[in-house]
Amino acid sequence: MSTLTITKHHGLGNDFLVVFHPDVPETDLPDLARRLCDRRRGLGADGLLVAESEDGYAARMVLYNADGSRAEMSGNGIRCFAQALAARRGDLDDQHILTDAGARLVTLATTDDADTVLATVEMGSVDPIAEPSGWAELGCHPDRPVAHYSLGNPHSVVGVDDVDVVDLQQLGSTVPHVNLEIVEPGEHTDEIRMRVHERGAGITEACGTGACASAVAAASWGLATPREGKLVVHMDGGSATVALDTPDAGRVTLTGPATFVATIEVTA
Repeated sequence: MSTLTITKHHGLGNDFLVVFHPDVPETDLPDLARRLCDRRRGLGADGLLVAESEDGYAARMVLYNADGSRAEMSGNGIRCFAQALAARRGDLDDQHILTDAGARLVTLATTDDADTVLATVEMGSVDPIAEPSGWAELGCHPDRPVAHYSLGNPHSVVGVDDVDVVDLQQLGSTVPHVNLEIVEPGEHTDEIRMRVHERGAGITEACGTGACASAVAAASWGLATPREGKLVVHMDGGSATVALDTPDAGRVTLTGPATFVATIEVTA
């Protein structure tokens, strides 16, 4: 048995546990994630972020979803990870973080809240992919705009009239192997509203990679018009900004908060 020091953070309500160098066999990490992320019998979170040293990088981030499955990338998760790493290092310097989706650059800034930082992440390219298996079972009307993208992890984005009246749980459970986003126009032309059912976690209050996929889809459909190259994505947990074609064409950058919640010691 070993004692683990874990910090809990959230990015717009999408919450994560972060642990550095856990003295736990890698094969046991999926079970550890399931136990710790359980909202009734554990600490409760959408995912577990494991930090390890990696030559040439500030750290390596490995993400386990609440169900124990391993995910390639999380836009909210990496902001939480960067906040935990900054606290450990005692600085807000830029961080090159290695993920299963590749390297990501994170820059941090303070806010008026001592427990919250504003993080900007170079999220990489948004690449079209084939529709996921079982997609036809959703029964989407053929006139609805649909896009399938990868940001290292798979996303399916559907344009709808009202995100609040859609049975997202039912739709998401039909294609649980993909992150499913539904989007509608926002109040202003450079805004959209999005809800998400995440692979391995279910309905969450926000999704960073999903916000990026949704922004690219909405702009391509003419559902929203970027202002100075940016779209604001409103989610149940709050809002994030996606800069399109930044830092290069076909790539996106995500900006949003990360908030420290607590430090907890557990026995594993």
